[in-house]
Amino acid sequence: MVANAQKSPSTPPLARAEAPPADTSAVRRVAGIVALVILAALLWEGAKAFASSVDYALPIAGATLDLTVFNDQQLPHLGAIANAFVQPAQRNGPPLYSELLSASAFTLQMAIGGFLMGGIIGFALAVIFAHSRFMQGGCLPYVVASQTVPILAIAPMIVIWLGRAGFQELAIPVIAAYLTFFPVVIYSLRGLTAVPPTALELMNSYAASKWETLVKLRLPNALPHIFTALKLSATASVVGAIIGELPSGIQQGLGIAILNFARSYTQSPERLWATIVMAGAVGIGFFVVIVILERLIVRWKRPEDG
Repeated sequence: MVANAQKSPSTPPLARAEAPPADTSAVRRVAGIVALVILAALLWEGAKAFASSVDYALPIAGATLDLTVFNDQQLPHLGAIANAFVQPAQRNGPPLYSELLSASAFTLQMAIGGFLMGGIIGFALAVIFAHSRFMQGGCLPYVVASQTVPILAIAPMIVIWLGRAGFQELAIPVIAAYLTFFPVVIYSLRGLTAVPPTALELMNSYAASKWETLVKLRLPNALPHIFTALKLSATASVVGAIIGELPSGIQQGLGIAILNFARSYTQSPERLWATIVMAGAVGIGFFVVIVILERLIVRWKRPEDG
């Protein structure tokens, strides 16, 4: 046995893999939203309290600033708005929230119809423009110009035209589609054309048809842009549906509820504010649905997928 036998070098211990840090972006986002809501509520009630303390008249540089906009007849307390949901909208009638839920269901139905209609039309135009520079140069300026016409000027005409044709309820989705299709056209066209030239050359080298290039290359590349447009269009479709309800004469939906409560605003302003809150909730809910669909479909954007 050799006394000076060399010792084999010891194997260094394996480094322990550290767990990746937890993704707290969603928590931070929710916390930020809650903080903004709390801040807005404090500013709301703070402005009312300050205006009341100076008797709704603030002297500034020899003039008097009228603060009556913050009195209870113009800007109700947040507690009064919340209480309005459980109070009957009419004497001996159901609670306001019951009527608003029914109206919201009708408005959301019309908004979804306009959203689908505008999305299909917008994507079809984007595909045509992406494959034809002649059509893009000739028609795209008119698509842009269409958004400069106020929707309030177009809505009554659409209601009259479709009403005479026997499709009065179709007027509301059409008006919603008018606000929906434009973002889809612009963002989809951007995604369909922002394809790396090398990828197009590879598809051409395999003799891929335009349809195959669209389905396998252009469309996957455009999906993030398309969902950006759909998120914008989701809220725009709700606004379009509410605007379309006003001249249609249909006694359903949030549009007619806003119109009715606006007429009695000085007697009960909290009802109109409650209706506005419900309309905002419908738009936010529709937006959240599109965000969830985006996370399910456009999975390669998510960091955990690399």
